[in-house]
Amino acid sequence: QVQLVQSGGGLVQAGGSLSLSCAASGRTFSKYAMGWFRQAPGKEREFVGALSSSGITTYYQDSVKGRFTISRDNAKNTVYLQMNSLKPEDTAVYYCTLGRARAADYTGDYRPNSLDAWGRGTLVTVSS
Repeated sequence: QVQLVQSGGGLVQAGGSLSLSCAASGRTFSKYAMGWFRQAPGKEREFVGALSSSGITTYYQDSVKGRFTISRDNAKNTVYLQMNSLKPEDTAVYYCTLGRARAADYTGDYRPNSLDAWGRGTLVTVSS
């Protein structure tokens, strides 16, 4: 049974930075791509970004490109989401997910299935 434990997040002013972490256990972390999603109040969960198992290939939602960076440390079974130049519209609960072999699988018509593991989410609030 894989577990994803998230940390980080909190309250920050617009223009500030936050970093989220997602530590995995129970599965061979280095074999999987990782995804980050977010859900704002009253909205559906949306794709933020994804990173290949090697850490080389990344995908980002257009609205976060150039501001957010996903990285991973396979030795620590941890993926990170560095968020810079935060905007009030970035306010959401952020979730990490693991379960797909390719980062591209988290983009486009991605539909979660029973094999996907999810973190419990961490709240990011950006004040104006």
